[in-house]
Amino acid sequence: MNRIGLSQQLALRQTQALVMTPQLQQAIKMLQLSNLELADYVESELEQNPLLERGEPDPEEGAPAAEAAPPEAALPATLNAIADFAPEAAEQWAAAAGAEGDGSADLAAESRSWGTREGMAGSDGLPGIDQTATRPHTLREHLLEQIGADLADQADRLIALYLLDQLDEAGYLRGGVADAAARLGCGTARTEAVLARLQEFEPPGIFARDLAECLALQLRDRNRLDPAMQALLGNLPLLAARDAAALMRICGVDAEDLSEMIAEIKSLDPRPGLAFDPPQAQPIVPDILMRAQHDGGWIIELNSETLPRVLVAHRYYARVNRAARSKSERDYLTDRLQAANWLIKSLHQRATTILKVAIEIVEQQDAFFREGVQALRPLILRDIADAIGMHESTVSRVTTNKYIATPRGLFELKYFFTSAIAGARGGETHSAEAVRFRIRHLIEREPSDSTLSDERIVELLQAQGVDIARRTVAKYREAMRIPSSVQRRREKTLAL
Repeated sequence: MNRIGLSQQLALRQTQALVMTPQLQQAIKMLQLSNLELADYVESELEQNPLLERGEPDPEEGAPAAEAAPPEAALPATLNAIADFAPEAAEQWAAAAGAEGDGSADLAAESRSWGTREGMAGSDGLPGIDQTATRPHTLREHLLEQIGADLADQADRLIALYLLDQLDEAGYLRGGVADAAARLGCGTARTEAVLARLQEFEPPGIFARDLAECLALQLRDRNRLDPAMQALLGNLPLLAARDAAALMRICGVDAEDLSEMIAEIKSLDPRPGLAFDPPQAQPIVPDILMRAQHDGGWIIELNSETLPRVLVAHRYYARVNRAARSKSERDYLTDRLQAANWLIKSLHQRATTILKVAIEIVEQQDAFFREGVQALRPLILRDIADAIGMHESTVSRVTTNKYIATPRGLFELKYFFTSAIAGARGGETHSAEAVRFRIRHLIEREPSDSTLSDERIVELLQAQGVDIARRTVAKYREAMRIPSSVQRRREKTLAL
C-alpha cells in the first residue's frame, strides 16, 4: 500500500501583475474625457475634496493660500455651466388630469404658474420691462395664447393642455388620442375634435402625428391639398426613393406636374415647432491649437481654456491637521491630500499625453495641412503608439472627443486615422478618406446631361492610381448619402 505524506512548507515566489488601483483607474478615465466632461469631473472633485480649490486668486486676500500644480496642469480654465431652462408640466392641470378630467382646470392659472417657473420677475408674477423686450416668444407660450383665445369650454382647455404637454420639440404629437381620452376620462370623439381645433393653430403643421399629416396640414392651410397631393403624401417612401414613374402613375399626373408638386413639398417645414424653440447647438471648444510658423513649420499648443486650474490647499491642510483630535481625522486628511495630489498629477499627465499625440499626428499628416484632404495619408493607432512609445488603447482614449483647431478647420483627432486602400499596379497606398473625397468630387463634376455609374467611377479612380472595387465605391457613396446614378438621373430629369 502506497502512502502519501502531507506536509506544510514556506516558499517565496516573485510574479509581475498589473494592479488597477483606484488612482490608476481615475487617470485612465480622465484620458478619454472631453473638455466639458473633464470640467464636470473636476467640479465634482472640488465639491468632494476640501483640500482642492480653484486657481483663481482671491482679490480680498491677495495671493491664494495654496500651492500651485505643475505649469501644464495649472493653466487657466473657463468652466462653463450649462443650465437647462426647459419648463416643467403644469402641476395644476396635471393633477386634474389624474382626477378623471372633470374639466375644472383653469387656463389662466396654469399660464401664470408656468410663466413664473420660466423665471419671470416681479412681485405680481409678471415679467419686467427688460425681460418682456428681450425674451423670445416660446412655442408653448404661443400655443397657450391661442388656446385661451379659441377654446371657451374649460374641459376643452384641459384636453388641449394635456395634448400640449405631449408635443415634442419639433411640434409633433407623441401621445395617442385614445390614451389621452382614457387619461382624462372623456370620450375619444371629443378629444379628436379638440385635436382638430389645435391643428388649425399657428404655425401650420403643429400637433401632427407623423410627417405626412404635418405636410398635409400645411398644404391645407395653403389650399393646395388636392387628391393628387394627398396621393403623393400617402406614398412618401416612393418619393424618398425618387421613383418618379410610380408616383406619376399613382397620382395621375405628368412629369411637369409631379416636379411642381415635389417643389411645393420641399418648401414646407417638416419641423414647425423649431421655428419658435430652435435647438441650441453647443459650440466645440478645441483642445489643441495649431498655427503656421513663418519658416514653414507648425506651432502646436494646448488650449488653456480647456485645462482646469486646480490647486492643493497645503496651508489649509496644515492648519486643519494640527487641530485634528483623533487618528481617524488625520487619516481622512491624509487620504484627501493624496487624492488631491493624484488628481493634479493626472491632469498634468493628461495634458502632456494629448500634446504628445497631437504633435505626432500633425507630423504624420503634414501633407494634409499643406495640400488638403486629397493628401491625407493612411494612418492607424499603432503608427502613433509606436512613434511615441505608448499603447494603442492609450492613443485611442486620447483621440476620443478631442479636437484640434487648424488652418484648415476644426477636426476631431480621430478624423486623421483612416484605413488604407491599395494603389493600382503596386503604387502608393491611399487614405480611405481621401478616396471618398475623390468620389464626391467626381460626382459633383459630372455632366448635367449624364451621370457617372459606380463602374465608371472605378475606372476613373484606377486611372488615378487607386485600386478599388465597385462595391467599395457603392459603400462609400451610400455613407456620404449620395444617391445612385439611377436616382441622380431621375432627379436631373425632373429638375428636383
